[in-house]
Amino acid sequence: MTLRTTNTPWCWLVLAAVLLQGCFRQSLPEQALTSPASAAATSLDSPLDTQPQTPLPPGQLGPNPELLASLSAAPLSLSAQRTERKRLDGERLWTLELHQDERLLARWEAVSGFTTSQSLDRRWSPGNGAPLPPGLYTLGLPEAWGDDIWFTLTPRFDTTRSGLGIHGCNPGSGCVCLPDRASLEALANWAKTVQIQTLTVLN
Repeated sequence: MTLRTTNTPWCWLVLAAVLLQGCFRQSLPEQALTSPASAAATSLDSPLDTQPQTPLPPGQLGPNPELLASLSAAPLSLSAQRTERKRLDGERLWTLELHQDERLLARWEAVSGFTTSQSLDRRWSPGNGAPLPPGLYTLGLPEAWGDDIWFTLTPRFDTTRSGLGIHGCNPGSGCVCLPDRASLEALANWAKTVQIQTLTVLN
């Protein structure tokens, strides 16, 4: 009877140790889920956007001596195209691109027309704020227009639209607008350095 009484506390201690070990083993995953180390590991395991950034065209900021020396005698062409992309304010984005043959020299983001006028007639309804109509235009030299820079666009097709141009509007009722001043100045520097005689609006 005395031996049985002496061993009873030891049995309880062994049982408590087993239970505590089980609790400890069960608590490890929960601790891992909330620990800073685990959070860091999870963030490292998450897929990151590692797509390489597309390099800017060589004449994005305007012409430079090295780039000019690499150009051939072929004329440069300027084109504008509406895209399916939109800005946060709903304005539909355009791209204005400068090429020599197949070589892309510069690509600038632009807008044309108001958000509410994108689907209006672009050729025969002057004053409706619609985007620049598609077609070929004569491009004038850049000139100061207050604090802005203005390029006159003269349509080479039949239209009742007038007063068209490229400048720093944001947006503008029918003009091609380059809201980014650096882009506008780059285009002006190109136009002053080499002959860019036309603009083709593709769509």
